[in-house]
Amino acid sequence: MTPPPAPAIRVLIVDDHPTFRMGLAALVNSQPDMTVAAEFESGERAVEAYEPSHYDVVLMDLRLPGMGGVEATLGIMNRDPQARIVVLTTYDTDEDVYRAIQAGAKSYLLKDMSTEQIIGTLRAVYNGLAELPSTVAQRLDERLKRQNLTAREQEVLLLLVKGRSNKEIAASLFISEETVKSHLKTLFGKLGVRDRTDAAISAIRHGIVHLG
Repeated sequence: MTPPPAPAIRVLIVDDHPTFRMGLAALVNSQPDMTVAAEFESGERAVEAYEPSHYDVVLMDLRLPGMGGVEATLGIMNRDPQARIVVLTTYDTDEDVYRAIQAGAKSYLLKDMSTEQIIGTLRAVYNGLAELPSTVAQRLDERLKRQNLTAREQEVLLLLVKGRSNKEIAASLFISEETVKSHLKTLFGKLGVRDRTDAAISAIRHGIVHLG
């Protein structure tokens, strides 16, 4: 007697680009063991609608209008600590990788990776494996070697990247210029840079600060 087929892996797709989302859905639905259970264009909708019994794996974009992919991942993990989330994005900076994995994502893929790798990762994560492509794992390893910034240091860094002077940073954050200088000294040490220009370049290159 032939055993009944295994239930299809139910995939939730979260991406705000309709054309890419359509192509991704077609790819998933073309697999004999997968089906697209739902699609959402925003992190808020994904978190609101998420039900553990409805979805087996989540494909999550990182840059979304409103609630971003990291925040949406955290929201889903709060609802379901066993959720299997795969980030699929165009951003490959070490800070993006680190934040996504810290939030609970089981893997991190780039949108220019092969369809075989995307589908293979979905199956692996569904089966309980947490795996990263070698290039992404290298980015994560680089990030783990760098010290974390405090929330205040991140605020100072963001304003620095925007071209604000010490006086302007102090006024924006309601702190003294001496405190700003102290934060900058600590920032430079953590980023391994010597001056404001190098700090701004490093912040953008590593994905600590995103412009636009």
